[in-house]
Amino acid sequence: MNETDCLFCKILAGSAAADVIYQDNRCVVIRDINPQAPTHLLVVPREHMESLDDASPKDESLLGHLLRISARVAYEHGLSESGGYRAVINTGSGAGQSVLHLHVHVLGGREMTWPPG
Repeated sequence: MNETDCLFCKILAGSAAADVIYQDNRCVVIRDINPQAPTHLLVVPREHMESLDDASPKDESLLGHLLRISARVAYEHGLSESGGYRAVINTGSGAGQSVLHLHVHVLGGREMTWPPG
């Protein structure tokens, strides 16, 4: 998939709508349009990377930033104090990745079971 066909790249470019709750120069956080928990946020890097498999050593700082922002928005939405939350990166269609642009799911507001899926 190229960047012109990517839903998240369109959101980042402003040509597709999204409920943006946070943004900085490295990522944007949006609400998932098909939530799997009462709180379901997506932390999307501004740089297009199809999946975690495409990350290289140069991306380590970005990946750390995505996790730090995941924790920040979870805290701001009360998830840390209300039982916790889950931060998930799906990689590949078999794991549930439906948009080929790396992103972190932040899920909370209900009891999470284990194993997932």
